[in-house]
Amino acid sequence: MSNLPSVEELPEAIIARFGTQKAKTGNWRTNEIEIDQDKCDFCMRCVVFCPDGAIKVSEGKLKMDLDYCKGCCICIEECPKNAIKEERKVELP
Repeated sequence: MSNLPSVEELPEAIIARFGTQKAKTGNWRTNEIEIDQDKCDFCMRCVVFCPDGAIKVSEGKLKMDLDYCKGCCICIEECPKNAIKEERKVELP
């Protein structure tokens, strides 16, 4: 059992309620964040700590909303199951 606090135990001040939902990232990114659904235990830490509100619950799974993800990778650092990774989608010159 993990000694990490549950979402309910986290201070309300750190929960991203609105994020930057009015500031779309667009298609400028070279990397994308992906969630491995087989590793994810649905603890919701990534949702709580995402400053952009870019992780959504859809059809019982966590999914990245790449319209809003800025690529800060906080979700990767917070995931206790290492279920989130960053993948290069565009080759740089």
